[in-house]
Amino acid sequence: MWSRNVVAVCRHRSRACLHAPSRSLASVAEAPSQAAPSASASSSTSDPANAPKVVLNAAVILNRSPILTRTPTLFERAYFAYQSRIRRALFNPFPTDFYFKTGSLLERKFAKEERLREREAFGGPWTLKRRKQGPAEVDEDGILIASADQAETMGEEPVEPPAPRVHESDKTGDVKSLDRKGERNLYLLIRGKDVTGKEVWRFPQGGLQEGEFLHQAALRDLQAECGVNMDTWIVGKKPIAVYQPSLPESTKKSLGGELYTFFLKAHILAGQVRPDGKNVTDFAWLTKEEIEPRVEKDYWASVKDILSDF
Repeated sequence: MWSRNVVAVCRHRSRACLHAPSRSLASVAEAPSQAAPSASASSSTSDPANAPKVVLNAAVILNRSPILTRTPTLFERAYFAYQSRIRRALFNPFPTDFYFKTGSLLERKFAKEERLREREAFGGPWTLKRRKQGPAEVDEDGILIASADQAETMGEEPVEPPAPRVHESDKTGDVKSLDRKGERNLYLLIRGKDVTGKEVWRFPQGGLQEGEFLHQAALRDLQAECGVNMDTWIVGKKPIAVYQPSLPESTKKSLGGELYTFFLKAHILAGQVRPDGKNVTDFAWLTKEEIEPRVEKDYWASVKDILSDF
């Protein structure tokens, strides 16, 4: 009985397999006849004579990367201090007698720095308080603090204090300085005329020449508007954003079609902007928040997502 059921199932499946090719062949044969009208329709719509004319521009988003590490938040500082205490509590004592001669200057210097690291990890001020004792100056551990001349005599280099994190340009509001906002990304914005002749704040841009690629036009237009006194690097050959302004019909006719501006990203490595004062009247290195109030709303909507928030 079981063998008969197996034979019946096999016969049923074999009939289905025999009938399957005829259905698939019929559907394939019908496909060209149905697709024929669509092919003729597409050929009529892809006629180059009927295609809309466009004008392409290449714009450069020139970026100055942060030159300072970001100031840690309260949570980051607390987490770092916690990890530092754990490391100091678990690590093996440093064998000073193996590396330093007993009573030497280097041993005393290392002991002072070790006390400083210990207080930084387990509490207390980051810098040691100092008190004066006669003509010489000693710290609160009683170790003599050498002056610059004494340090040079003993073979040590005087330690220079670190530069302040707030630059002078931040205090004076100089937006043309590349040293401002050291923790943030800055972008070059220039003031010049757009296609309608209106003076606006925008990124450096220009038109394409015949046979020219976008990245080639971007570099050429950047040098034409901002001078050749900059060492820049175009990151890639593909654009990262596009902007289509709303132009009146008269402007479109004068341009020769719809205007599309493609943005390419670049970095400044050295130098500074030197505009000629004719096409570009002003420039500024700005953060993302500072760019928004200077540019038009539709322009901002096209570029806001490609600018860094930090």
